[in-house]
Amino acid sequence: MRKKVLVVDDEPSISMLIEFNLKLAGYDVRCVSDGEAVFDMLKPFRPDLIVLDLMLPKMDGLQVCRELRNQNNAVPIIMLTALQDVTDKIAGLDNGADDYMTKPFSPQELVSRIGALFRRLQSLPGVLDDTAYSIGRLQVLVEQREVLVDGQPIELTPKEFELLLFLCQHKGKVLSRQQLLHGVWDYHFLGDTRIVDVHISHLRDKIEKNARTPEYILTVRNVGYKMHGVSQNESSLA
Repeated sequence: MRKKVLVVDDEPSISMLIEFNLKLAGYDVRCVSDGEAVFDMLKPFRPDLIVLDLMLPKMDGLQVCRELRNQNNAVPIIMLTALQDVTDKIAGLDNGADDYMTKPFSPQELVSRIGALFRRLQSLPGVLDDTAYSIGRLQVLVEQREVLVDGQPIELTPKEFELLLFLCQHKGKVLSRQQLLHGVWDYHFLGDTRIVDVHISHLRDKIEKNARTPEYILTVRNVGYKMHGVSQNESSLA
């Protein structure tokens, strides 16, 4: 079955360009031109991914993204922005976007990033299905896609879960931001490493007692990050 992509942009020329290239790549595509229309399309279309412009009428992209996450809708979101300011890009990630691209952009790169997101989502359930990682107060249950801290479930976005799992799989190893981009986002080009930093910050806020003095995800200055902590067990649940 073809993957469904909802394109949200109020510039017809951009919507048509994206739609043409995504259909050429084999996706089922629908386009809407304002933020409120996204919620009208969720049930009838059931998108597998949303390409979301930041500047939209009625409800802007940040509001749409925030509301989707508040509804516990984990659909992957790639945000498009004409704004060059780093704070605007980070705001998109802070509100739950998985990735962003700055206009003008290459349609081929957008198709590549969408394919990368889908590959990660398809491959993750088959990796170490029956494995649990238990590090201190933290448990990561792969098959269930659940994370527990002190036995209490923690709500993570799909990308946050993938990032945490990748860090657990490489526990004790220092990983550069570029390695994390390759391993978690499947980017095989020089990507913007701020994406990694923002997601690390989100993870720390959710799993650490004190995000400023983390016990799990440590920063290695001028290099990247590593998963730290004493493993209680790392075993099959079967």
